[in-house]
Amino acid sequence: MEILIVVDMQNDFIDGALGTKEAEAIVPRVVEKIRNFQEDGEHRILYTRDTHGENYLETQEGVNLPVIHCVKGTKGWEICPEVEALRREEPIDKPSFGSPVLGQVLKAQDEDLRKQGKEGITSVTLIGLCTDICVIANALLVKAFLPEVPVIVDSDCCAGVTVESHNNALEAMKMCQIQIR
Repeated sequence: MEILIVVDMQNDFIDGALGTKEAEAIVPRVVEKIRNFQEDGEHRILYTRDTHGENYLETQEGVNLPVIHCVKGTKGWEICPEVEALRREEPIDKPSFGSPVLGQVLKAQDEDLRKQGKEGITSVTLIGLCTDICVIANALLVKAFLPEVPVIVDSDCCAGVTVESHNNALEAMKMCQIQIR
């Protein structure tokens, strides 16, 4: 089974508090990638959602990035409408960059498939925002939970805080044996 992980395609990262033109530009490609996975059958698509409380500025992340964003229940926290329209599974809310819950879900899925005599997870592809923060954090977590499964990042469906930090993150992931396409 192939897995697609759609990372934090939320309004605040696209055209909200932390939005960029590069993030806006990937939305159609992300939608196309999701549709292609949905049409191919034996795939699962998981979503992550950056989720903060009203006390965000008091958290470690808020002290270092004092821009209120993705506060639960706000428009900025919501997954962008184009992606939301395609979503079939409840997103995994995460209070920080990487999601150990995501890793646990994937490991359990792989073990369940193998118990059924099936091949297990054959690859995990990540797309979304931001390449240099949450995409890299979750790609490394997936690699830790499923070390023998190819982990892929589709760079055309990702955007970073800056173009330079996006490219730096891609290079760092390559060094950790994450395939960049």
